Amino acid sequence: MSDEQLRDHFFRIGSREGRLGSPLSLRERFLDELRSSRSILEIGPFCNPQVIGEQVRYFDILDSEQLVVRANQIGYPIKAVPKIHYTSPIGDLSVVSEKFSAVVSCHCIEHQPDLIDHFRQVSGLLEDGGKYYIIVPDKRYCFDHFIAESTIADILDACLSQRRIHRLASVIEHRALTVHNDCVRHWRGDHGVELQSSELRRRVRAAIEEHRQAAGGYVDVHSWQFTPEGFQRNIQALFELGYSPLRPVSVHATPFNRNEFTAILSK
Repeated sequence: MSDEQLRDHFFRIGSREGRLGSPLSLRERFLDELRSSRSILEIGPFCNPQVIGEQVRYFDILDSEQLVVRANQIGYPIKAVPKIHYTSPIGDLSVVSEKFSAVVSCHCIEHQPDLIDHFRQVSGLLEDGGKYYIIVPDKRYCFDHFIAESTIADILDACLSQRRIHRLASVIEHRALTVHNDCVRHWRGDHGVELQSSELRRRVRAAIEEHRQAAGGYVDVHSWQFTPEGFQRNIQALFELGYSPLRPVSVHATPFNRNEFTAILSK
């Protein structure tokens, strides 16, 4: 087979079977590649940073002590609480005063109300030629399974609307339309069942009330749902349209029995 035929075969068959198209598809190998960077900013490490070392700085919406409190409140395992160098309760990266050869985030971009603004802020923190390393949940193998994949229209609408908080629709989706988060079950084709009408009504009403009670404040839910193919297509289009300064270097397929894919964008 020619190189073109091999690529086509992988995208039609191999990637859907979860076969490795690159070692960088695996989080552990992906992070090994990142660790060689001269200076790194990790966005949203919570209590489990992906990279550690003297060359690493951390940004989060809470400081170290507040992260521990939050983790205890939601039952999140505390693995390693880093020193948070920069904080912003609204996730504003402009508070970061340094530039880096690499920025990394893990299961973070799907929480950004305005994805384009996020990419622009990350670009402002990168040195020329710097790279943004991203680990993204694949909607097919996580609790977002039944929610439609995000499109270029959705992303541009959020940007041109200058969205700073999540839409009511995103809150309803996250609270009422999600299912189990067992990636192995999803790979087996067991996606669970969508809610019956009585439970669906209850959750929708609760989501509407939660959004109302927030009174314009931030509610932490997913705004974006992606597959590797859709993400590649959207990010390439945003770059070519001039909305994002970050160019996709590589987007790797989701490995078998995992629920995330990796991507590298370059300034």
